[in-house]
Formats: sequence, structure tokens, C-alpha cells
Amino acid sequence: QVQLVESGGGMVQTGGSLRLSCAASGIIFSVNDMSWYRQSSGEQRGWVATVTRGGITSYANSVEGRFVISRANAESTLYLQMNNLQPEDTGVYYCKASHPRGSPVFWGQGTPVTVSS
Repeated sequence: QVQLVESGGGMVQTGGSLRLSCAASGIIFSVNDMSWYRQSSGEQRGWVATVTRGGITSYANSVEGRFVISRANAESTLYLQMNNLQPEDTGVYYCKASHPRGSPVFWGQGTPVTVSS
């Protein structure tokens, strides 16, 4: 059974930091590309960042320079370090595991982040 379990969300003031984690089980973590997405109230889920199985990272323009995605293959864990948080970063953050072939794709249940002004 595949499980992706996010943690680390919470409430923080503008300019603060949070570190999200996503613990994976039931998959061969190291062969998957791993991503973070977020969904704000009333909006569609949007891409935040990806780290490929080879360690290449990419970011949405809105978080470039503030967020850092990383992975620890030995622990089957994905991270998202979020700095200088802004109210527009508020939402539910989801991790996604995707095989480089495109399927299968697995999602976690999400962890909420609220940034107050």
C-alpha cells in the first residue's frame, strides 16, 4: 500500500518560515520524481516545485528564491523549506510521487499552511 504523509504545516506570520516533510512508503522512493503542489481556497491545485530522481530542482516563479525542495532517499522523505512566507502562500500543500515514465502517480493527503499578515 502506497502512502505519502505530509507534515509540518501550520500557522505563521508574514516573513516567517516553515519546513514541510513528506514521508513515503510502499514505493521505491529513489526512482520517483517528487513534487510539491498547493491549493488555495477556491483555486485549482498548482505546482510549486519538483526534484527529479537525479536531484534536479525546479520552482514556480512565485516561490523561486524563497522555497527550497530537497529529498533524502535513504529516509524516503521529501522536504520543502519555505522562507519569507507571504499571505499568498496560504493553502494546503500536497506532495506527489511520479514515475519518470509518467505513471503511476501518487498523492498525499495534504498539510495546511496559513500565513497571516
